[in-house]
Amino acid sequence: MGMTMTQKILADHAGLPMVTAGQLINAKVDFVLGNDITGPVAIQEFKRSGFTEVFDPQKIALVMDHFAPNKDIKAAEQCQMCRGFAGEMQLQHFYDVGEMGIEHALLPEKGLVASGELIIGADSHTCTYGALGAFSTGVGSTDMAAAMATGQIWFKVPPAIQFVLTGKPQPYVSGKDVILHIIGMLGVDGALYQSMEFTGSGLGHLTMDDRLAMANMAIEAGAKNGIFEVDDVTREYMKGRVQREYKVYKADADAEYSRVIPIDLSAIEPTVAFPHLPDNVRTPKDFGDIPIDQVVIGSCTNGRLSDIKTAADILKGRKVAKNVRTIVIPATQAIYKEAMKLGYLETLIDAGCAISTPTCGPCLGGHMGILAPGERCVATTNRNFVGRMGHTQSEVYLASPAIAAASAVTGKLTAPSQLKEVSK
Repeated sequence: MGMTMTQKILADHAGLPMVTAGQLINAKVDFVLGNDITGPVAIQEFKRSGFTEVFDPQKIALVMDHFAPNKDIKAAEQCQMCRGFAGEMQLQHFYDVGEMGIEHALLPEKGLVASGELIIGADSHTCTYGALGAFSTGVGSTDMAAAMATGQIWFKVPPAIQFVLTGKPQPYVSGKDVILHIIGMLGVDGALYQSMEFTGSGLGHLTMDDRLAMANMAIEAGAKNGIFEVDDVTREYMKGRVQREYKVYKADADAEYSRVIPIDLSAIEPTVAFPHLPDNVRTPKDFGDIPIDQVVIGSCTNGRLSDIKTAADILKGRKVAKNVRTIVIPATQAIYKEAMKLGYLETLIDAGCAISTPTCGPCLGGHMGILAPGERCVATTNRNFVGRMGHTQSEVYLASPAIAAASAVTGKLTAPSQLKEVSK
């Protein structure tokens, strides 16, 4: 019996000729990630366990992105602890205000993650790096502490669902729409502790930004990880970024899957997840009349340059609707600079948007865009649970940058195709 992409990576990192679904293994990690929320817990556990050094100072990153720039004293103390630990352990990848970015956009951008590698992070959206053909998954802070010290972690090998992609997406349909469509099909626990493996001819029509958004939200279907077959798009993205050798794993022809699901990309419409779960999806014909108070364009799902460009293209020559707060958050400093150089930020500011330094901020209800009771937000983030972005009586609608920008113009939930009657 053959192995899936995920199983091959896990077998190699466990030093085993093969693994099967459900098997318990101990595997070597290539990279460990923490942030200003999960990092301090891991640091405390690390020291409580008596560890005095990390397994490799070049293979651990601490990124201050959730409550940074610090929103209060507690947030400042959290970052202070991470800063001290990074200095003490001589970590080579500590990213603070002025050079940090949202972690799951920053690590691929800097070439810190690559195809075939095994990456863990004390953040559930660590599954993002599967877009590059890596096995990456979120873990608890205690597991992070152990991995920082030993360079190893245990896993139960997941079974896999294979998604065979065909066709080409329609205009204004992005990876965000595709993954919301899939989550709507599966449900929020439809891929529970399974690997979501993407392959097929349709991959060629998905950009790396599309794939990063899709892998990022694999966890919203309950998946252990999401992973894409490596192709020329992947290799081109890593070219010039990844300065080390990497390995490409391809699933065996006789690999066993719990399900094989065909996805015709050309049939997918712009898709929005209504409150209060990512699987509560609707397309434009079912949007109804939903007035909104805020739009957030950013996050580890959709804060990349192409996302900023999409928003700027739609908002160029237009104005944000009165009483709609529109917050745009480039995911990294490099994206911020490039968006500024290309004129996107000026376009967005002229339209009435506020531009933030890179931060997770409003996505988790941290800062930079908290909602009051009764308020509604269209957001390019990844979760819309009750109280996710503020008050428990607020609502979050998950959408692509195109839908978010169109909604900012009209002041209600709107697809780009519904903008025709709005003059620039």
